[in-house]
Amino acid sequence: MRLIDSKTRLAKNMKNKEEGRAFEEMVLKESILSATGLNSNSLQIGIRGDPSLRETTYARKKYSSSVDSVYERLAPNLEELFFNRSTYRLYIGFNNGEIRTTSVFDPLRIEVHTAEKMAQRAYVERQFPQVSFEDKITVMKSIYENLMKTRAYAELPSYWHNILTRRNAEWEPIEKDELINVISTLKVLRDMPDYYLRNVTICMVQSVIRFQFNCDGTQIVSAENYQKFLEENLAG
Repeated sequence: MRLIDSKTRLAKNMKNKEEGRAFEEMVLKESILSATGLNSNSLQIGIRGDPSLRETTYARKKYSSSVDSVYERLAPNLEELFFNRSTYRLYIGFNNGEIRTTSVFDPLRIEVHTAEKMAQRAYVERQFPQVSFEDKITVMKSIYENLMKTRAYAELPSYWHNILTRRNAEWEPIEKDELINVISTLKVLRDMPDYYLRNVTICMVQSVIRFQFNCDGTQIVSAENYQKFLEENLAG
């Protein structure tokens, strides 16, 4: 009887492991964007937007926004957020002047600011605690490590343990020179005559940039592939 029970448990465990491996493969294959960035099979993903907006793109007049008028002063402050302040995720709404930030010291909330205020260095110094780029990376790693110690994490299916453990082990932040390149060239994408930039999200944790254009299309580009994306879209 014990031998039969042992064989039954062994068969059940093997079945669970096989199902876990299958689920793990599906999760990794299906996801566009994960904690480590884009799916490893692609460095750029395009998502088509609302057809009604695509079809009327050329009929809609382009207007200058508050971000356009202050971007020359704003850009250095955006670099400051990533290099010397608490921000790890940044959203810039070129159309409406809305800027959203997320801090490593409060990672579950977003903060909302206006472009005019964010262009003022004194405002940035008041609103965002100082922390070096390197120390911010250390904080991010500790957040993941503490999550892995929770009961909720322990109760996850084994295939999710495998995925998250591998993601954490493989994770690397966006490079500083990649951040500089992106921030310094956003105005170029904004000034394109036809399909121009409407908003952008930059995340140093996932090392990706998410763009939305006036045609309502979305492009998700890995930071390492950004220069190629820029060259392809500005060709000619």
